[in-house]
Amino acid sequence: MAQFGSAPALGAGGRGFKSPFPDQSIPTNRFGKNGVMAVRVEVVSHPLVQDSLTKVRDKATPNALFRQELERVGMLLLVEATRRFATKSVTVETPLTATQGAVLATQPVVIPVLRAGLGFVHAAQDLLPNADVGFIGISRDEETFQPKPYVNKLPESLAGRPCIVLDPMLATGGSLAHTCRLLIERGAEGPITVVCALAAPEGIAFLEAEGLDLLIYTASIDERLNEHAFIVPGLGDAGDRQFGAPH
Repeated sequence: MAQFGSAPALGAGGRGFKSPFPDQSIPTNRFGKNGVMAVRVEVVSHPLVQDSLTKVRDKATPNALFRQELERVGMLLLVEATRRFATKSVTVETPLTATQGAVLATQPVVIPVLRAGLGFVHAAQDLLPNADVGFIGISRDEETFQPKPYVNKLPESLAGRPCIVLDPMLATGGSLAHTCRLLIERGAEGPITVVCALAAPEGIAFLEAEGLDLLIYTASIDERLNEHAFIVPGLGDAGDRQFGAPH
C-alpha cells in the first residue's frame, strides 16, 4: 500500500479541465493542525482490489457485474480504512475457557454520497453491522460542475463518532468538500475517513485548499479530469453504470 501525502499540482488549464473554482489557489503542501498534512491519501494496491478495479473500468462490463465488482472494491478498501480504528478489551467465554478479545471502541457512522455511494453501503454494513448510516444526496451541475445538494439525513450529533464517507468517484472534490462540511457542522472530528474507488489529482488538490482533515483510501489516483470533469481514464459515470442513466 503506497501512501501519498500531497497531490500533484494543477497544470495550466488543468490539462483539459477548467476548474469550477477559478479563484482558488491550489497549494500542494498545505498543512492542517499540529503541522500534519490536512489531506492524506493511501492507494490500496492489493491484487484483489486491482483485479476488481480492472473489471469496473472495462466498458464491456454489464451493470450487474459492475455493481458486484464495485462492491468488492469497496469492501477491500473499507478493510484498510478501518485498520487503525480504536478497540477496547473485553472478556469472552469460549467453549473451553475465558479469554481476552477486542471490539470496536466506538461504532462509526457511515455516510454514502448518493447515488454512486450506494454501491459501497452493503459492503460497509457487512463489515460494520452496528454502524449508523446517514445519507447525503448531491448531484452535479453539468455546466458549472458545482455540487447541488438535495438530501441531508445525518444523526443530530457526530461528536466522538468516527465518520466514513463513501464516494466512489473523487473528481473535482466539490461534492466531497460539501459533504465533509456538513459532517463538521454536526460535530464530526478529523480525520474524516473517505473511501473512493478512484481519485483525480485536481480533486485532491481542491480538498487540500479547503483545509479539510481527511484520510482518503482509494484504489487509484488517475491521470486527470477531462473538459467535462470526468476522471480519465476512469470508469465512466459510476451512478449510471450501477443503476442506469436517469433519462
